[in-house]
Amino acid sequence: EDNIEHLCLACTKLYQALDEGNMLGKRFKRRNILLKTLYKLVDIDSDPLSLKLAKIILAMKVDGKNLLSVCKLAFKICRNKKNDFIVQNDTLLDYLLQVLWNEDLQTNNEALVYCMAAIKFMSEKDRLLYKMVSKGAVEMFLELMKQINNIKEHDTCFYKLGHLLVQLTGTLRILADCALARRRLSDSGAIPELCVALEQRSSDKDVCICIVRVLSKLSTYNDFCAALADCSRCYILFLALLNKYQKQQDLVIRILFILGNLTAKNDQSREQFFQEKESVNTLISLFQTYYELDLNAPTWHHDRKGKKHLKYPSEAEDVLIKLIRVVANLSIHPRVGAALAAAHPVVGLLVTVLEYKSVDACEELVINTATTINNLSYYQVKDSAVQDKKLHIAEMLIKLLMSENMDAVVEAIRVFGNLSQHHEIRDFIMQKKIYKFMIALLDSKNREVCFPACGVLLNLTVDENKRAFLMEEGGIGKLIDCLQDFGPADWQLSCLICKTLWNYSESTRSAASCFGGDTSALLVLLTALLGEACRLG
Repeated sequence: EDNIEHLCLACTKLYQALDEGNMLGKRFKRRNILLKTLYKLVDIDSDPLSLKLAKIILAMKVDGKNLLSVCKLAFKICRNKKNDFIVQNDTLLDYLLQVLWNEDLQTNNEALVYCMAAIKFMSEKDRLLYKMVSKGAVEMFLELMKQINNIKEHDTCFYKLGHLLVQLTGTLRILADCALARRRLSDSGAIPELCVALEQRSSDKDVCICIVRVLSKLSTYNDFCAALADCSRCYILFLALLNKYQKQQDLVIRILFILGNLTAKNDQSREQFFQEKESVNTLISLFQTYYELDLNAPTWHHDRKGKKHLKYPSEAEDVLIKLIRVVANLSIHPRVGAALAAAHPVVGLLVTVLEYKSVDACEELVINTATTINNLSYYQVKDSAVQDKKLHIAEMLIKLLMSENMDAVVEAIRVFGNLSQHHEIRDFIMQKKIYKFMIALLDSKNREVCFPACGVLLNLTVDENKRAFLMEEGGIGKLIDCLQDFGPADWQLSCLICKTLWNYSESTRSAASCFGGDTSALLVLLTALLGEACRLG
């Protein structure tokens, strides 16, 4: 123990001598004596020496208990961050990959668990991660997963292999951050194998969490999202897990994140998920569970200095954010959206969010909810739950309009744009003087704000008895300014403005009496825009 450096040097020379003499593996006659000597030295508490010993022992192709003990030794070395430098500058990884590739899965299951765990720690170092990928480790890991997937539940070692799968998928999760590794994962068909493993191991919560972590990372990339959507049973599987582990927040939030990614851009995915039995009821049940948890969650936490801070978002709230994102994505599909608009429990849960959450306390949740209501309010369907609750929704939206959060304001205006097609909401807007706010927003010079605000004003001018408000509040001048600002660069917005002005002037005989002092400016602008349109034509 006083001569660690000398022992390390001796190990280095011994390894070189064995390698040069072609005596590594099982060919060395005095192999048993050598191994006994090396295992005695393992008891010395020195990680640099243990690393040298582990490499020689693995190179001697040990098996059985000897293999298990050396894999445990490698794991002990690799999990200690203080050893990062010596591990990165050695070739231990090569021998661990050989163990993984060569050893029998069922005979050496426990040894492989420690071996894989050591490799997982190594994969956290960029230098070793790239070395790992270049040596074909990704393909090796997926081949190992295939072997595990081929062992069925009635087999005696089925449940033991769950520990190996945890380490294996933990490593894949780290590799998923590396572009080169992702390419290999894609080429090797990682998604179908992960789905098979998830279905076979659905009763093992730890394995499920690990696999879902990998899938959640990969689902942020289009090619993996497409591959996952091609797995026909993935929606059934995710719904089964959501029902089975409803209160397992870390699992639920990741599955909802995956579903959000799947339904973000793919209309087929939206329809497939919606058509699965109990899909919407599962989402409603989850909402109830996490809504109640959020109501009872502490809203404050104390830091190390004892200072009080607002806790945002709570874990339950985070689930609700991901859940409502899924509903928002589903509602983009015409048939699905129309069905959801008529689903009273779904609309009810969205209204509940607006009732009990403020945009200041939970920006993302409230804005996502408003977006979803906007999507659903687009559908003019029989027995629409949105239309049934339209006045209550309008009351809730006033809170968003009054907030300082511009994203929340814009979403609220968009909902009013759809709802103001109904005369009750137009009356509400006039009664609450919301129209003044819409006119004021025309000064924003922001297309994302002006467009929905102008949509509301257009709907208001449908009613002849409401048109005068435009002149009273300087709305005509602001609309003309808006037309000048956006002009031919935005024909959609220009059309909205012109339709509003047309509605306003519909019953008048004289332009001057209708538009007052703004008449000349409007005529010049319209003439210029018509000339621009002719040139474009």
